[in-house]
Amino acid sequence: MKWLIKGGRVVDPASGTDSPLDVVLEKGKIVSVGKDLVAPADSKTIDASGLAVIPGLIDMHCHLREPGFEYKETVSSGCAAAVKGGITSVMCMANTYPVNDSAAVTSYILDRAREAGTARVYPVGCVTQGMKGESLSEMGELAEAGCIAVSDDGRPVSSGEIMRRAIEYASTYGLLVIDHAEDLAIAGDGVMHEGPISTRLGLEGIPVSAAYAEAARNISLLKEFGGRIHIAHVSSESVVELIRRAKEDGLGVTAEACPHHFTLTHDAVLGYNTDAKVKPPLRTARDVEAVIEGLVDGTIDAIATDHAPHHRDEKNVEFDLAAFGISGFETALSLTLGLVDSGRLSLLEAIRKWTTAPAAIARIPGGSLEEEGPADLALVDLEREWKVDPDQFVSKGKNTPFAGMTLKGEVVATFVGGRKVYERGKSNHQ
Repeated sequence: MKWLIKGGRVVDPASGTDSPLDVVLEKGKIVSVGKDLVAPADSKTIDASGLAVIPGLIDMHCHLREPGFEYKETVSSGCAAAVKGGITSVMCMANTYPVNDSAAVTSYILDRAREAGTARVYPVGCVTQGMKGESLSEMGELAEAGCIAVSDDGRPVSSGEIMRRAIEYASTYGLLVIDHAEDLAIAGDGVMHEGPISTRLGLEGIPVSAAYAEAARNISLLKEFGGRIHIAHVSSESVVELIRRAKEDGLGVTAEACPHHFTLTHDAVLGYNTDAKVKPPLRTARDVEAVIEGLVDGTIDAIATDHAPHHRDEKNVEFDLAAFGISGFETALSLTLGLVDSGRLSLLEAIRKWTTAPAAIARIPGGSLEEEGPADLALVDLEREWKVDPDQFVSKGKNTPFAGMTLKGEVVATFVGGRKVYERGKSNHQ
């Protein structure tokens, strides 16, 4: 299919473009970007007047749940939710069942993604076998099967020696190590941020030191042995400062933040709201401000969802027993645009955190509207307001603390490889 997307506000951080232009798509690629372009023969034209045309978003951190937890999400339902949110590429974590520590599981995920035919899926394999933290996974096998990174995510490697070897081994295969920075011994049985709110609610808290200790250890490994680590879902002032200093020292560290961590504080848990139960936990207003400052000054490179869908029954229980996680694909872009509306980030910088930055960190295609690049893009109505209704989510996961809130900015259409895989109000692929 050939497309002429006419008269939209093209926002492309890779080239620094932010101006009204036309875009032509053909044979899965962007063939031209410019003024007053002529529609190719046999093409369809979209009038994008009043819309932003942006590169497809790249989500470095999500959970598609399949195999093993299809009642929470499938690759198909997760990818459909992603493209509804303007996300065209996703990196899915390894904590499936069985965990992704083998070529067989990696291949299974990629097969399901091809069948879904929507978002591009990049599997993240395990750092250790069985995600047990005891012995390294066969990273060469994982890389050959299609993994682009490794992470034990919510069960981070407790052994410094094994983590050192993992960083060294991963670099041999060009794999990024993604670190869920949390010392589980310090976190203990905590279920939310340790502070006055946890005390008032009588809930076990997770101190900030749990995140700091793990991040500091792994950054010290980089300082002595080299390599690169990507720190996931940064949520606290102390970890932001730690990463800032590591970058000043020239270490191979990158980082991401999630929309819920730069939007909400631990006040969202009041009333024992299990939809606000997430790891790392929502923290203080000071931490939120530090995360935003980290995004503004470049300490935090990227924004990612940590999309973690759960069945309703796993959230509609006592707070201590509820699952950690937020279903984030369908609200992420709008929440990010909140930083633009508040004047903290320019539109170009906000989109950069979702496109050119993660593409460079993960070393994957996309993230720009450059000619001859993949035709992955989204059309966004930046001014449209909409109310978050979890029952309208495409994702199986309805667990969101943003239910009932009015957000600004909505995806109108999403293209992957030149195919229209999402159109507001429709579900057919073209």
